[in-house]
Amino acid sequence: MALSCHGALREIKGKTDFTFALAGNPNVGKSSIFNRLTGMGVVTANYPGKTVELNMATTTFKELRLGIIDLPGSYALSAVSEDQWVARRAVLDCKPDAAIMILDATNLARNLYMTLQFIDLGIPLVVALNLIDEAEKRKIIIDAPLLSRLLGVPVVKTIAITGSGLDEMVQKAVDIAGQKIKYDIHYGEDIEASIKKLGDLLLPYDFGINPRALAILLLEDDSEFIELVKKHANGDSILDEVNKISREIEEKHGEKTPLRIARERHGLAGTVASQVQGDVTPARSDKLWAYTTSPITGIPLLLCVLGVIFAFLFYGGNRLSDLFSSLWASYMSPVIDGAIFYVFGEGHIGKILIWGFDAGILAALAVGIPYVLTFYFMLAFLEDSGYLNSVAFLTDRLMHKFGLHGRAIIPLVAGAGCNVPAIIGTRVLTTMRERTIASTLITLIPCSARTAVILGAVSLFVGWKPAVAIYIIVLTLVFLVGVGLNKVMPGTSTGLVMEMFPFRMPLMSNIIKKTWYRFKDFVFVAFPIVLVGSLFLGALYETGYLWKLSAPLSPIVGGWLGLPAVAGLTLIFAVLRKELALQLLVTLAVVMYGGGAKNLLLFMTPAQLFVYALVNTIYIPCVATIAVLGRELGWKRAFGIMAFTIILAILIGGIANQVIGHYHLL
Repeated sequence: MALSCHGALREIKGKTDFTFALAGNPNVGKSSIFNRLTGMGVVTANYPGKTVELNMATTTFKELRLGIIDLPGSYALSAVSEDQWVARRAVLDCKPDAAIMILDATNLARNLYMTLQFIDLGIPLVVALNLIDEAEKRKIIIDAPLLSRLLGVPVVKTIAITGSGLDEMVQKAVDIAGQKIKYDIHYGEDIEASIKKLGDLLLPYDFGINPRALAILLLEDDSEFIELVKKHANGDSILDEVNKISREIEEKHGEKTPLRIARERHGLAGTVASQVQGDVTPARSDKLWAYTTSPITGIPLLLCVLGVIFAFLFYGGNRLSDLFSSLWASYMSPVIDGAIFYVFGEGHIGKILIWGFDAGILAALAVGIPYVLTFYFMLAFLEDSGYLNSVAFLTDRLMHKFGLHGRAIIPLVAGAGCNVPAIIGTRVLTTMRERTIASTLITLIPCSARTAVILGAVSLFVGWKPAVAIYIIVLTLVFLVGVGLNKVMPGTSTGLVMEMFPFRMPLMSNIIKKTWYRFKDFVFVAFPIVLVGSLFLGALYETGYLWKLSAPLSPIVGGWLGLPAVAGLTLIFAVLRKELALQLLVTLAVVMYGGGAKNLLLFMTPAQLFVYALVNTIYIPCVATIAVLGRELGWKRAFGIMAFTIILAILIGGIANQVIGHYHLL
């Protein structure tokens, strides 16, 4: 009566000798261990009906083919959130040959709770005491052999960032894989007696889970397994007995049975931890954590860090982009253009192909290398240092106004550099609701390309005050849209449950590897879309159809927004890359008005330039962003965000045009 194994997981199991599940809380280095074991050659999948991703990969160990399933990071296996539900279903439905529980050696008692849940389920288990080097800095000496005897599972000391202990960990998992293991974990006498009584009642039935585990889940009032039992022919009588035993526990302890079992499990975790480790001595990184999470010191430090990120992406990225574009124009464009014209001639076909294979690839690389690659490098550094956890804790209250939590702040700020990696960065959020809200807000945040339009069209020709006004308008929209989406979208934001993750100096080799694999994913996702989009726009331009679009656009562009038709055409082209709007505005204006039109004030008023830059800033960004939205959220949500931002841009742009014209503000 259990659910069947999800297709992607079933495929992994079918291709390997053994399949192992990696489990642990989100801040314990589980992902680093997964990356070390698999080389990050991963595939991802969403469980049916859920949006939380599972990472899966295969690797080779001593001539064995192993499948590694990276379960969503969580603190428990209760089905109260999507990440917990997916982790539990992947374990129960697909029955990995063993589970590897990654524990934080600096916070053992808190981490043992989910370990005991896995033991209750009767799954072959290996415990990896990760961060053992940080524990030793705090003079925490853990007796691993004693911990192994108390839990009845193999225990291995590991250091994820160096790979220490990982081979031994995998070998232990291979040794116990698929074995029928009887664990000897005991809670209080009366609780154990109740569990045994119910387990004996369940023994004749097959629910796809061992009787003791099912007895505990039913006493914990787990709705999923209550429904499972209810469908059985004898389900009603079994549940009657469950209710009877549960009432006996409540009468004896004066509290609900699920709470009592959780208290027993926490108590046992604390008892085991106290037996195997000594006192904890605070480390220097603990003091640094306090500084970074206190509003008095943490907010100024956060502003400095964000300033460095923005400056590096904006100024450094712009210079890299200019350098790359210059080198491309000098060395690649002549070769590509010459080859295309030689084969296809200099007619429409040749020119259209140049739009894609010259300008299109340049546009993708000019965003990818200066902005995406550098952002990934900085993100990997912040992740491995442990600072992102401090930022999440510090900004959690503010983010809840948008239906998000603290982990959303980094991708939101990164959107000021480039929207593409920022949207991919929303993977740190738990639910699709949160990722949709965050991605929508990111598309509204002016990236460096849109900033170039604001500076080049408004600040240069109109003044810095109107340019600042555009930023104020857009940031106000971000706040209002965030609050509005939180109110209208079904569901609620998840809480931020996290522990202190020790600060440490990242290893450069890990940062480079993580940066490369993330950038490679961007290349394969965004490049094909950019190439096709460039060919399509080139075809419209070279065949003259783009100019014909000005007629149907005139009621909106000319009437509502008050812009010349040529400006509307450049906004269409700007979907390829936002700063192209300004470049094409000058180029097309020269075609229509002559060389003097390079000074945009000769054919557009200050008010028109303001509205033009405002609309360009608000509506859906470049084609690379659209591609990533489709990849991360699905095309239905991506098109919804596109439509929303286009309507919003036209609405706000028209209102700005009317207000400026009525009050003669510019």
